[in-house]
Amino acid sequence: MTTPFPFTAVVGQDDLRLALLLNAVSPAVGGVLVRGEKGTAKSTAVRALSALLPAVAVVPGCRFSCDPAAPDPGCPDGPHEAGPGTERPARMVELPVGASEDRLVGALDIERALAEGVKAFEPGLLADAHRGILYVDEVNLLHDHLVDLLLDAAAMGASYVEREGVSVRHAAKFLLVGTMNPEEGELRPQLLDRFGLTVEVAASREPDQRVEVVRRRLAYDDDPAAFAARWAEEEAAVRRRIVAARELLPQVRLGDGALRQIAATCAAFEVDGMRADIVMARTATALAAWAGRTDVLAEDVRQAALLALPHRRRRNPFDAPGLDEDKLDETLEEFSGESPDDDPDPDGPGGGGGQPAPDSGPQGDGAGDAQPEAGEGGQPQASGAQEQSAVRAAEPFRTRVLSVPGIGEGAAGRRSRARTEHGRTTGARRPQGALTKLHLAATVQAAAPHQRARGRSGPGLVVRRDDLRQATREGREGNLVLFVVDASGSMAARQRMSAVKGAVLSLLLDAYQRRDKVGLVTFRGSAADVALPPTSSVDAAAARLESLPTGGRTPLAAGLLKAHEVLRVERLRDPARRPLVVVVTDGRATGGPEPVALAGRAARLFAAEQVASVVVDCESGPVRLGLAGQLAGELGGTAVTLDELRADSIAGLVKGMQSGRAA
Repeated sequence: MTTPFPFTAVVGQDDLRLALLLNAVSPAVGGVLVRGEKGTAKSTAVRALSALLPAVAVVPGCRFSCDPAAPDPGCPDGPHEAGPGTERPARMVELPVGASEDRLVGALDIERALAEGVKAFEPGLLADAHRGILYVDEVNLLHDHLVDLLLDAAAMGASYVEREGVSVRHAAKFLLVGTMNPEEGELRPQLLDRFGLTVEVAASREPDQRVEVVRRRLAYDDDPAAFAARWAEEEAAVRRRIVAARELLPQVRLGDGALRQIAATCAAFEVDGMRADIVMARTATALAAWAGRTDVLAEDVRQAALLALPHRRRRNPFDAPGLDEDKLDETLEEFSGESPDDDPDPDGPGGGGGQPAPDSGPQGDGAGDAQPEAGEGGQPQASGAQEQSAVRAAEPFRTRVLSVPGIGEGAAGRRSRARTEHGRTTGARRPQGALTKLHLAATVQAAAPHQRARGRSGPGLVVRRDDLRQATREGREGNLVLFVVDASGSMAARQRMSAVKGAVLSLLLDAYQRRDKVGLVTFRGSAADVALPPTSSVDAAAARLESLPTGGRTPLAAGLLKAHEVLRVERLRDPARRPLVVVVTDGRATGGPEPVALAGRAARLFAAEQVASVVVDCESGPVRLGLAGQLAGELGGTAVTLDELRADSIAGLVKGMQSGRAA
C-alpha cells in the first residue's frame, strides 16, 4: 500500500485543512467542496485526511460495515446480534467521474428477483464508504443525477435502490469531499448548496512558502516511509485531538446569542432557504469542540460564515464566490453584546490542523485571463483600421430554446432530445451487457409463450436470460454550443456591440442551465481566433467575451473555417455530443479576393455535414442587406434577429428548422 502524504505536512491551505478537520469531528456539517486551480494540494490533503480518522469497529463479514455496538436493523446482510467486532482503518473511497449509477448505489440481480423472489444485491461505493470518506475528484464533471444520488445519501445517511418494485436500503453515513477546478465548469447552485462547506484554494505567491512546498514534496518522493515517519508525532497529535473533539461535541452549548448571530448573518447576506443556518450552527459547534471549548463564541460564528456562506450567495455562474468580511463583522457586532474577537487564539480554530499557523503571505487567486492582442495571430490590423476597446455587455435576458434536430445519445443535459438512462420510457430492447432498466411488461410478454415448455407448475413465472428486456428511455442531452462571433469594424459601434455581447451572454447563461459545453471563435482583421476551446466553463467564456475588442475587416470565411476545424477536433474527443453552431454577425464579408463567395463555400461545409446552426442577425439601421439570412441559407440553418432572440417567434422558427430537417 502506498504511504500517503502526511496531512500535517501540507504547507499552508489553512482553510482547507480546517474544513476537512471540522467534518472529521462532526460529519453532520455536510461535507466539503474544495474549489481551486490545478496543483494546489486539493487531492493530497483529502487523501491524507483518511490516515487521521480513528479506526472503526465493524461486524465481521458484514459488507456494509455495521457497528457491532449498534448494528443497522435493516442491513441487507443482517440481522446482526450485538457483540464484539473487529477493527479496521477508516476507508477513503474514490468515485470516478465515469462511474455508473449501479457502481455508485449498487445493483440488484433482476433476473433472480423475478425468477426466485430473492434480493440478490451487490453493494456499491456508497456501502464501501459507510463510516469513512467518499471522495469525488472533479465533482463538477460528474453527471448531475449521480451528484443528486450521492448528496441525497449524504443528507439521509442511507442509500435506497429501487428497481421494478424490488427495494433495498442500507446505511450510508460518510464524509463527502468533492474537489473541482472552476475553469472546467461550475456546479449548479442547487448542488452547491448541498455541500456543507466550500473552500477556495490557490497556490501561494510567497517565494519562501513555495520553496517549502517543493522541498517537502521532493523529500516525500525520495522516501515516502521515512518522510511520513518524521511527521508521525504531529499526525498522532491531530488524531488525538479529533477523538477528543468528537467526545466533547455533545457537550458544546449553542446559546441563543450565537443562534441569533447565525440567523442575522444568513438574513443579512440574503441566503436562500434554511440550510445555511443549520450548516453554520453545526460548523460553529464543531469549531468550539475543536478548540476544546463547550461554548460557541462569536469567533466561531464568524469562521463558520466564511466557510458556509460564500458559495450560497451565487445567483448565476458569472458571479464570483465570496463574502464581504466588513459587512460580516458589522452584522456580528450588531447582534452581539460584545465586539467579535479580531485576534483569535492561534492555537484555536484557525490553527490549521494542530500545526502552528505559517506566516501569512499573499495568496494569489490564479492567473487572470490574458487580454487579446491588438492583431489576430500576430497580424497587424488591415488598412489602417483601428481597434476599439472592449465594451461591457448589456444586461442578459431569458432566451428561447435553440435545440439540435433529431434524437442524440450524448451526455445528459437539458437541451435536445436524446436516448438516455433517465427519462420517459419509449420502448424495449434486448439488453446489451448488464441489465440496468428492466421493462417489466416486455419481459413478461417475452417469457409468457414458453411457460409450458419450461415445465412451469407453480404460480411463479419461469424467466430466462433471453426473456429480459431493457427499457429504452428518452430524455434530454447537453450539446456543444459553439459561438462564432463577428468582432470586426462593422460590429464596432459601442451600443451595438454591447447589445451583441448581451445576447451572447444570455445564450451562455442558457447553455449553463442546460448543461452544455461551450466554445468561442471570434474573427476580425485578417484572421479568426479560438478565444475559448470547447469547455464546460461558461464563466470562462463570459470572461473572454467581456474582454473582446473589436475593429478591422470581416474575415467571415476564416471564422467559419476555424469553427469547422474546432468541430472536427471535438468530434474525435467527444463523438456522442452533437454540436449547435451559433453565428453572431451582420453577414458582411470583407478582405481578400471574393470574400462573400469564399464565406458561402465555407458555410456549405456545415450544411453538407448537417450541423445544426443558427445565425443571430446583428444588422441594424433603416437599410438592411439581408446578408445574415443568405448566410443561414448556405449553412442550412435559420436566421433570427436580436429582437427575435427574446420573442416567442423564435420558438416557431426553430421548430420549423427541426421539422424541415426531420422531413
